[in-house]
Amino acid sequence: MPRPRSEKARQAVLSAMRRALAEDSYAAVTIEGLAAEAEVSKQTIYRWWPSKAAILGEALLEGELPGADALPMTDDLASDLRAWFTAVSDQQGDSASVELARALIAVTATDPELGAQLNERLAAPVRTWVATRLGLAREAGDVRDDVDADAIADQFIAMASYAALLGKPLSADRIDHTVDAILRGIGA
Repeated sequence: MPRPRSEKARQAVLSAMRRALAEDSYAAVTIEGLAAEAEVSKQTIYRWWPSKAAILGEALLEGELPGADALPMTDDLASDLRAWFTAVSDQQGDSASVELARALIAVTATDPELGAQLNERLAAPVRTWVATRLGLAREAGDVRDDVDADAIADQFIAMASYAALLGKPLSADRIDHTVDAILRGIGA
């Protein structure tokens, strides 16, 4: 019968994963490095998590989300949409973002329940921002009443995820065309 997890050791491993990601790329993170940083044995890690991706998933599920509080909110809907896509795109040009996107797909593929929880956690700030921002635009008469904020948020998340997976940030022209198409589709 396996021993129960030590919460202190579990938190040490998750913190080690977050620090390792902040300092280096996901590909550079090793179980050996996490064990040394967390001061636990490799066996402890392997007993509790089936993969490095599972540790990443749990660390992201419980950790702070970078940039979640920096979502644009001005009086100009088009400007806010462009700012969001630009900020997301700026993060997608580096190999660390591509590795992270692929690792999240690996988590989802190997642990659908954790993948669903991660999807909800990572998508929640975008969904909340889109709903709030479109609500303000609706009150201002800029967006139709029948616009489904969740459907729009899904499009934002899908575009950002696909670009991150490919490691191809959206160009300024692509962002402009995307925002123009969204505004034509939802405009009052």
